[in-house]
Formats: sequence, structure tokens, C-alpha cells
Amino acid sequence: MKIEKQPLTLTINGEKVGPVDVPVGMPMVDFLHDYLNLTGTRFGCGQGVCHACTVVEIEPNGTKTESRTCVYGAHFFEGKSIVTIEGQAERDANGQLKALTPIQQAFIEHFSFQCGYCTPGFVAGATVFMDELQRNPIKRADLETAIEAALNDHICRCTGYVRYYEAVREVALATPGCVID
Repeated sequence: MKIEKQPLTLTINGEKVGPVDVPVGMPMVDFLHDYLNLTGTRFGCGQGVCHACTVVEIEPNGTKTESRTCVYGAHFFEGKSIVTIEGQAERDANGQLKALTPIQQAFIEHFSFQCGYCTPGFVAGATVFMDELQRNPIKRADLETAIEAALNDHICRCTGYVRYYEAVREVALATPGCVID
């Protein structure tokens, strides 16, 4: 039996990928792992519930949204632009780490992870949340509720929620224009 394949072209971490012949129905998380060796995106529940597989999708207008890669096939991302955990940090021309994002740095400083399995999804979710705050600032009194709403669907089996939320709060308060009094 021959596996049906179709070409796939998209942008991942700022670089064009493809066209690559990819099996029809292959989940994006498998494409990232097996074709591109981008293994930071985690396969968790396989049902889109835990959000460990979340990546950032850059919409044509520049806004960021979350996309789960275990429930969407690779071809769902045809022509789209995504950022995996590997593409979050700033790198120099040689690919060497230059600087972590404020979210990544805050997660480290707050030791927001225990096993780290869910961390890539939380980084993606927090990145999307910060993008939203930069476009639509909120009142300081509403920040806690907004963080909970933004990260509510992300599951941490080690129960690191408090530290994740503290780190995101710190970044939101330190980023000019995100929180208003």
C-alpha cells in the first residue's frame, strides 16, 4: 500500500520550509519532529486538551495566536507562519543563542517548570498573551484574571501553575504599555 503524500510549504521560525512531500493526515507535531528535527514541541495528550503541543501562529496581519500541533495535520499549516519553541529565542548569524525572550527568562528566574514537558506550550501561550496585551492593554486590577484566562487551557502535570502565572505577571508589569492603572 502506497502512502499518499502532498507537498507542504510554510514558514517555520522565520524560514521558508518546502515544498516537502508529507503524508496526508500526518500531525504537525510529527512533521516538526520527524522531518525538521524540531523536537521541542511536545506530544502530550494527542487530543488537543493539554496544550503541550502548542506553537505560535503568526497571522497575516502580524497578530499571534496559539495552534495545537497534535490535532491539526501538517497540511492545515500550508502557507502559514509558525514559531516553535526553538524559534522563540534570539540567535546570531551562526545560530548561537543570543538572548532569551522576556517570557523565557522570567520562567527560568521563577523556576516555573518542574519536569519541563509542558513548558514549550506555556511559552507559546504566554507569548500570545503578551502580544494581545501589547495591542490591547488591560487594567492592573484585571491582570490576574486575564493571565488565568489566557493560560487556563494549558495543563501542567507537576502543578507549576503559580510560578508560570507569577512569571507572566512579572513580564506583563515590566513591559511598557501592557498594563494601565
